[in-house]
Amino acid sequence: MSTRAQIAIQIGPEEWAHVYCHYDGYPSHMLTALAPWAPEDIHAAREIRQVRADEIEAFATPRDPVILPRPTCQSCHLYVWQDGTWSELDPETHAPEGSVQ
Repeated sequence: MSTRAQIAIQIGPEEWAHVYCHYDGYPSHMLTALAPWAPEDIHAAREIRQVRADEIEAFATPRDPVILPRPTCQSCHLYVWQDGTWSELDPETHAPEGSVQ
């Protein structure tokens, strides 16, 4: 079974690209796996099968990210780039749940 996640990347004042991640979206994996990657790297992948610290495995024919006015959780977990690090946002409060530097 897959733990799906979204990675929201701010691309404009009220524009957030939501990149889908299919596997291993749980925080204990994703926060460590995302740590070496910049938001631009994630956004360039467009649609991700799995993120690891050494590789972003994108789908062969990726779909474009969904663009929304704010980070919005539509999967199990939502991650954003804040203050130079990746954080998981609580879907209810939009406050960071944890981060790795």
